[in-house]
Amino acid sequence: MNATLKSTSGSEKKNHFVFLLEDNEQLRADLARTLEFCGFTVFQFSNAQDFLEQHSQVVPAVVVTDMRMPGLTGVELQSQLATMGRKMPIIFISGESTDAQIVAAMKNGAIDFLLKPFSRESLLSAVAKGIEIDSVAMQKLIKRAAFEQKLKILSPRELQVFNFLALGFNNNELMDELKISLPTVKQYKSEVMYKLRLRSVAELIALHSDAS
Repeated sequence: MNATLKSTSGSEKKNHFVFLLEDNEQLRADLARTLEFCGFTVFQFSNAQDFLEQHSQVVPAVVVTDMRMPGLTGVELQSQLATMGRKMPIIFISGESTDAQIVAAMKNGAIDFLLKPFSRESLLSAVAKGIEIDSVAMQKLIKRAAFEQKLKILSPRELQVFNFLALGFNNNELMDELKISLPTVKQYKSEVMYKLRLRSVAELIALHSDAS
């Protein structure tokens, strides 16, 4: 059966996306209705290959996938997504899975494994958890990009000073590491703080930590 790609936006969570992969058409439709009723935007697929070829780059998003489907299995899909660099949270649903498959899925980062038949509440709880995880991950990426953009205004030497300050180096350690005088250390520190609009070394360390 060819994959059917559908999208329906709910009112409260219309910017929260669920990629639903299930080869049983009736079950897929039932799950989609449940998720859409709760406000999620749902994209439906009957197999993993069509999902890999057609899925949109939207965030925050979570994948809800059957373990056993025609073509790629759920674990193989999980591996493919990791190779592509998109670590979307994955929730597995299955009626027939081996212990080895469950262990492999969880070891590779699945956030939940729901055995059929599962409750509506279990599904919605897992999806909400996945959306939160993806939201946090995307915010970290945004912070990291903004942080790297900020650092571009520093000269190579100032960037060195910034990195050492982020590691907690004091003036004497900076003098020893960079082979420069105390007045020069203070000058570089002043330039770094001014260019990055920071008020203290503690704020600098926090900035580096938040973007890491």
